[in-house]
Amino acid sequence: MSPKSLLLCLAAATAFAAPKPLFDGKTFDGWEGNTAKMWRIEDGCIVGGSLTEKVTQNEFLATKKSYRDFDLTLKFKLTGTEGFVNSGVQFRSVRIANPPNEMKGYQADIGDPEWWGALYDESRRNKVLVKSDMAKLAPVLKKNDWNEYRVRCEGPHIQLWINGVQTVDYTEPESDIPQEGNIAVQIHGGAKAEVRFKDIAIEELNAAK
Repeated sequence: MSPKSLLLCLAAATAFAAPKPLFDGKTFDGWEGNTAKMWRIEDGCIVGGSLTEKVTQNEFLATKKSYRDFDLTLKFKLTGTEGFVNSGVQFRSVRIANPPNEMKGYQADIGDPEWWGALYDESRRNKVLVKSDMAKLAPVLKKNDWNEYRVRCEGPHIQLWINGVQTVDYTEPESDIPQEGNIAVQIHGGAKAEVRFKDIAIEELNAAK
């Protein structure tokens, strides 16, 4: 094989690298958050919240590493018995001081009645940027069971899927909104609720540039 061909093969391998696990199923290596009281590991899953005690405030477990362009996949299971049962996956987000433990940035939302698959701007613009089509999503959504989220970000272009159904195709119109940050999982305050996450993997896009 010529040197030029070898370089082309190496470039192709880099461009189409297999997704890398973000969670080893055993430890919080690479993550930070309230692991003393709120986040724990059970059966190879990240678990947040409680079904017996109300979660008093939003809590986030975040990656220590920052990401820009990527394709993220994970599985989640949300259950609850009382209050606003809600969760989400933060991306291109950062920690803020007030309220404590809060994250600011994009969120792939999770929860009833119509938060599933929506794109929310957490602690910044504080609004839904794109609502999902629940009529389209409902046939594949498995409430109180395992579902798969996919989050793909390339420049200002953001796409979300749940169980293979696309819920968001959004291009950020505001040039001053940061397009890089941490990834985090959330349990929302105000409910007796528990969320589980597993099989968290990421493929970084354009990493060689």
